[in-house]
Amino acid sequence: MSQDRSLTVGTGTTINPSDVVRDLGVLFDSELTMKKHIAKVAAVCFFHIRRLCQICRCVSKDVTISLVLASIMPWLDYCNSVFVGLPQSTLEP
Repeated sequence: MSQDRSLTVGTGTTINPSDVVRDLGVLFDSELTMKKHIAKVAAVCFFHIRRLCQICRCVSKDVTISLVLASIMPWLDYCNSVFVGLPQSTLEP
């Protein structure tokens, strides 16, 4: 028998549970494994890397480094403290 985990507040407003929620741009899953968030960050970074590969032949090495620092590093640095204590297998992507 499944348990109803919805919450009714106020004048009958019902709040249903979710498997993944976003708070301040960080995806939290119901088990706090952070796998969804890490997968999203990895996908965005690979997207930017592929785009940079298309133009790196046309710009200098210094410009390429600046573009990497501006477009990829913020994704890796933002809220990385939520990864503390996660197993290495989760952090590998």
